[in-house]
Amino acid sequence: MRTFVSAIAVLIGLAMAAVAVPAMWVDRNLVQEDGFVALTAPLGKDPAFQKRLATAAVSGIGFGDQFPDALANVVKPILEDAAQSMTSMPGYSDAWAETLRRSHRLSFADPRTLPPDVDGATSLTLDVAPLVGLVVKRVSESSPVPLKAPETVRIGIGQSNQRQLIERVSAYAPMGSAVAVGSAIAFILAFVAARRKWTVLAGTGLGALVLAAVWKVGADVAGQAVLGTRSGNDVAETFKSEFVAASLAGFGQWIVVALVAGAFLLVAGIVLRVAGHRRAPNTGQ
Repeated sequence: MRTFVSAIAVLIGLAMAAVAVPAMWVDRNLVQEDGFVALTAPLGKDPAFQKRLATAAVSGIGFGDQFPDALANVVKPILEDAAQSMTSMPGYSDAWAETLRRSHRLSFADPRTLPPDVDGATSLTLDVAPLVGLVVKRVSESSPVPLKAPETVRIGIGQSNQRQLIERVSAYAPMGSAVAVGSAIAFILAFVAARRKWTVLAGTGLGALVLAAVWKVGADVAGQAVLGTRSGNDVAETFKSEFVAASLAGFGQWIVVALVAGAFLLVAGIVLRVAGHRRAPNTGQ
């Protein structure tokens, strides 16, 4: 009976861990704002992405309320040219981080709290106003024409129904920590109930190795599914490509930890079995 209870507890623990680990990663790196910023901050150093982003951002500026269209048509090329060196401007890192924070708030906020001009039902949005403000400030400092940066410059990077997916992720991902606690309790119960402790260690380690392989395959499949969607927007496509690469690399670190832990437990179980087997004859004398 104790062996049966131990085996069931190990299986339950592995099943819960299979869900808990990806959920915890998603919660910390996507749902939570600080984690999202840390994950996506390196995208701001990608030259190809920043070039496309700068062009799209400046193109989205409206100066109709500041001066006539004829003058606006002269100013915009100057801004576009200045935007190409945006990454070298003082304050760029802070502006990019603020862009990510604003974009996260737009994407993960309750649709009912979004501004009227944001399609909260279907799309994801980048608010690049902090980057635009950086460029406008640089041009204004060297121009006799005063320029005022817009408060918002939004670029849609999503597709239909992605808002619903985000809502589900935001609702369920935070539960990962609780599920992880349940998984740990199941493993402890399995170890306490087992007659042969080494089987629990070895079984848990082997299970962890299998889970790591499953997570790797699942992450790759999910990444390919995201990359397989097309928006027709250069900024969106570049952001998506870089974001998927960053996510796979980030989750890959957790998979490596699972592999190391699984290998350690498996070896520990085998060592404990061998040690117990060697002590057995002496016990019988």
